[in-house]
Amino acid sequence: MISSSSRRLLLALATLVIRSHAFTIPSLLPISKSYATNLKQSTSTEDGSTPPTTDDTTTDQRSSQREAAKKKMLQLGASYDRGFGASPNARKQVEDVIAELELLNDETDAARGIDGTGFSPMEGNWRMVWCTASDVLILGANPLLTVGAIYQIYEPPIVTNVIDLIPRVQNLFPPNLAPSSLLRAEVQTRSSPRADYPMRVGLDFEAVSLKPVEFLGQDAGFLPPLGFDLPRVFELPDDVGYFDVTFLDDELVIIKQNAPGGLFVLARVDDASP
Repeated sequence: MISSSSRRLLLALATLVIRSHAFTIPSLLPISKSYATNLKQSTSTEDGSTPPTTDDTTTDQRSSQREAAKKKMLQLGASYDRGFGASPNARKQVEDVIAELELLNDETDAARGIDGTGFSPMEGNWRMVWCTASDVLILGANPLLTVGAIYQIYEPPIVTNVIDLIPRVQNLFPPNLAPSSLLRAEVQTRSSPRADYPMRVGLDFEAVSLKPVEFLGQDAGFLPPLGFDLPRVFELPDDVGYFDVTFLDDELVIIKQNAPGGLFVLARVDDASP
């Protein structure tokens, strides 16, 4: 049984985590003028005409461009702490790369199987490498906790959003002088496709939990998690609680959420260990 004071603390943290994973109406990024110019130049001859290409050549070119853009996306994400420490110039560079990846996207039915009825191309573990959502980036301003890894774990029809939280004071000392502590926040949702929108995934929030993983260098897995189910008071319309997939392959996914807006870039990983 959770005490009233613990429940109030859990509700406060749950609200923060849920707001950090609120999927909203997408706001498509514009294609930069420089990218459009470079694309035109790369596909034109000296006299301005478009050279003939075979299907194989076009496929190879798209594949090479896609791999180069993904590499640059990962480099920018690592250099600017997933967007938490991004300058305006860095954000502009990422916008250009994302626009390029969206043009090179070959996936046309990302939502297939997301309800657990068959194969889903999104199944697996994905770790966030970039974010523009203000309700997530504000977590970096917390004076007590810093943000570790952020995951989305797809086990259709269940999608679990994960945020690892680390005491900020821990980063002020060398690792050998500051025993590590880690708290994992999880929000479980149930996913479903949206009719006539093959790139859209709907979500219904089901449960939230806070799990102690490590405390002062010791395994804290024996401590019981704090958690509760989220009641479904009424049926939500299809235009609430969803995200759109704008790029997807075996290694990278770009999703755009509804209100309060923003996008996420996530890379596929083998597991979601803390």
